[in-house]
Amino acid sequence: MSASPPLPETILDVRDVSVAYGGHAVVRGLSFALRRGAIGCLLGPSGCGKTTVLRAIAGFEPVRSGEVRLKGEVVSAPARLVPPEKRRIGMVFQDYALFPHLTVAENVAFGLRGLARRERDARVAEFVESVGLAGHAHKYPHELSGGQQQRVALARALAPQPDLLLLDEPFSNLDIDLRERLGQDVREVIKRTDTTAVLVTHDQHEAFAIADEIGIMQDGRIEQWDTPYNLYHRPATRFIADFVGQGVLVPGAVLNGREVEIELGTLTGDIPRMCEIGCDRCGRGCQVDVLLRPDDIIHDDASALKAEVVRKAFRGADILYTLRLASGREVLALVPSHHNHAIGERIGIRLEADHIVAFPPAAGPDEARVAA
Repeated sequence: MSASPPLPETILDVRDVSVAYGGHAVVRGLSFALRRGAIGCLLGPSGCGKTTVLRAIAGFEPVRSGEVRLKGEVVSAPARLVPPEKRRIGMVFQDYALFPHLTVAENVAFGLRGLARRERDARVAEFVESVGLAGHAHKYPHELSGGQQQRVALARALAPQPDLLLLDEPFSNLDIDLRERLGQDVREVIKRTDTTAVLVTHDQHEAFAIADEIGIMQDGRIEQWDTPYNLYHRPATRFIADFVGQGVLVPGAVLNGREVEIELGTLTGDIPRMCEIGCDRCGRGCQVDVLLRPDDIIHDDASALKAEVVRKAFRGADILYTLRLASGREVLALVPSHHNHAIGERIGIRLEADHIVAFPPAAGPDEARVAA
């Protein structure tokens, strides 16, 4: 039997890191690790501490406890702080931070001053071409669009071949369509160069388009570090269920270890952490809140189950309907846009979910909640 190939080395290891400003804790006991070539993302609302984590990794902020390791070397700890310029880290900022008096080629060459002229020129040409700007090397930043300027910033950060690339809200100044296109391009360049990267953003579409692994942050902690698929389909907490994607939590009753009954019918699948939810054993009577995503509700004219259209959002290929059930609760359904129904119309629907995501019932009124 042939031996398994060795795992890529761990480039970044953040271990139980806490950061505070004065007496105010901003990051609390945060941990994650990335192997060579992986793209990780810290995703969360404003003020959750994600940029502070990035600054601690870069060496701009000291840590109160824990440690940051780069390729096995401790670069941040309470008694140790390796300067940013000694960490072999590239950074791409929100405002691009290009030198306005330098051309594209000169900006990219800025971090290569220690190389021989011929090697430097070859490296510049390689990375300018890699970001799709080969015909713009002679131009100045003010002659470029915002998307092109961001590509220059990426090429400049990658040209010294850093051990780690940090991207701090890199697309927030760009329009939505350009963000999506540039996000895919950036991912391709990072993967092509086998660079390890950490992205910080509040935009989940951006995170999902670029990252292999994502940590959802709240109040200075990572609530779940996982793949985009698992964060959407298997959220670990109610906060993540609300924050990631769109959905509604509706009340349900556990029938047995494989089934939960809700107003729309019976869901079958593994019931997560049922004993933690509060029942003595998996049996009838346990109450839970069940997450329904828009793709769990299927439009079906032949169905006897009807719901009233109360809101609609046209999205080109699809329409996101908000539907009121007989109980008055509302659910979401993503329907192909050629099914264009009017507000107030009753349409046929059916439940089509292949797994169960359940949480302990929320305190307060027993109502469904629509996630933003």
